[in-house]
Amino acid sequence: MHGTNPIREPVQGDGLTLDVQSIFSTLQGEGIYSGWPAIFIRLGGCNLACTFCDTEFESFKSTPLTDILNSVKKLSLNNDGKRIRNLVVITGGEPLRQPIEKLCAALLVKEFTVQIETNGTLYRELPEGVDIICSPKNNGAGYFPVRGDLLPRVNAFKFIISAGNDDYKNIADVGQGSAIPVYVQPMDEGNAHKNAANLKLTTNIANDNGYRLSLQIHKIAGLE
Repeated sequence: MHGTNPIREPVQGDGLTLDVQSIFSTLQGEGIYSGWPAIFIRLGGCNLACTFCDTEFESFKSTPLTDILNSVKKLSLNNDGKRIRNLVVITGGEPLRQPIEKLCAALLVKEFTVQIETNGTLYRELPEGVDIICSPKNNGAGYFPVRGDLLPRVNAFKFIISAGNDDYKNIADVGQGSAIPVYVQPMDEGNAHKNAANLKLTTNIANDNGYRLSLQIHKIAGLE
């Protein structure tokens, strides 16, 4: 949305309907499950407006939980009716803006691996077994702090790196310590020259600090 989206507040509710942008099958391109066949549930709306965000999440529609689960079931199967996608990624926008507890619980019951990617500024009491990836964002005055109640649940951090953006030239201590894996990922700025510089800086940061390099392999492969 490149910062043009409205900033939306957290939503309360029973979780029986959610604002959904899209549900689709692809390969997870980033982070701890990079390369896994996956089903993405992209939820609408975000509580931040990051200028580098290239994701459309504002043409969402209210969708019953039963319809979401039916879509996941269909997308988990190949053409022979065999279930071959066992990873569900709930993203956005900002997925913790909405009451996703029942969705997560239902997916876990169906033995899916469930991954959430959040900016770390909101919290919900999600079921045990949900993998939470925190991608902190910078507001120009520093990184938004990761909530203290969320931090113990975070499985990994992912920091976006840009050689030309002072706010994203390196990572900050947001509470990750040494126990939580840190991934660094070059920012996609839609410009080959900038992206090459971002990749070089990101690789250097990973090598110098023992972080893990994350590449958006779905874009390399031409996938959504």
